[in-house]
Amino acid sequence: MPALPADLSVFASSLAERLPGTWTTSHEHIDNYAHPSLSYRVWDNGHIDWATDFSRMVDVVLLNGPDSQQLVVFERPVGRGNEFLVAPMEPTGFKSHQVEPVEVPSGIVVPGDPVRAAVDVARRVLPRYQAALEMVRHNADIQPEPPHRKPAPEPAQNLTLIWYPDGVVGAPYKSVPQDAYDVLYSCSFQYRPHEAAFALPASYSRAERALFLHAAVRLLTAQGIGVNFRHATPAAPTVTPARPLTPTAASAAQRR
Repeated sequence: MPALPADLSVFASSLAERLPGTWTTSHEHIDNYAHPSLSYRVWDNGHIDWATDFSRMVDVVLLNGPDSQQLVVFERPVGRGNEFLVAPMEPTGFKSHQVEPVEVPSGIVVPGDPVRAAVDVARRVLPRYQAALEMVRHNADIQPEPPHRKPAPEPAQNLTLIWYPDGVVGAPYKSVPQDAYDVLYSCSFQYRPHEAAFALPASYSRAERALFLHAAVRLLTAQGIGVNFRHATPAAPTVTPARPLTPTAASAAQRR
């Protein structure tokens, strides 16, 4: 029985020759302090990513295959000797929203025998890898741009609810859109003629008022009415009083 290759480059070349399709190899030297992006592209969700947190310089071999497939091969840092780690590399040229939803294909530990390793990679890694790449490309086709949230249209009507010093939340009658009357009544607001205002009484507990206000905002905005909150008396700006000068400092100031 021939001796199993222990050298990384020899093993990787022998592995590439036995994988389906045409694969080429390229040697890389990873220094996570100077060039971390290569290790960040290892597409694994826990099977071997424990070994990709390279805190030292590590030699790896990249296998470049058909249909833009790329595998990384490196020696197993701990454990039984004469074993290697093989993992797919995340594709480049795509945006995060196209890649992140895809199920990660992950890598495996393989023996130092390239024949057995090629069988394991072809059976356990490549099918999942090819399916993941197809899904990424599909996502790129159907959603080329990120799904950024769009701003809401400007409301045709607005209501400003005011926090008053006595704990009441309300609004002057004339500032309340007529379309908001029913919502305010349904959320326990009262119309007080002598105050010319709609008011949520302070007699309700803080938790009850929070529930009523939440319901009012939800219902009003659903009707297209914008809701703002203001305090009746804005807080005065904080002014730090000047410290009195010590006798020594006062004498120094007089001499200037």
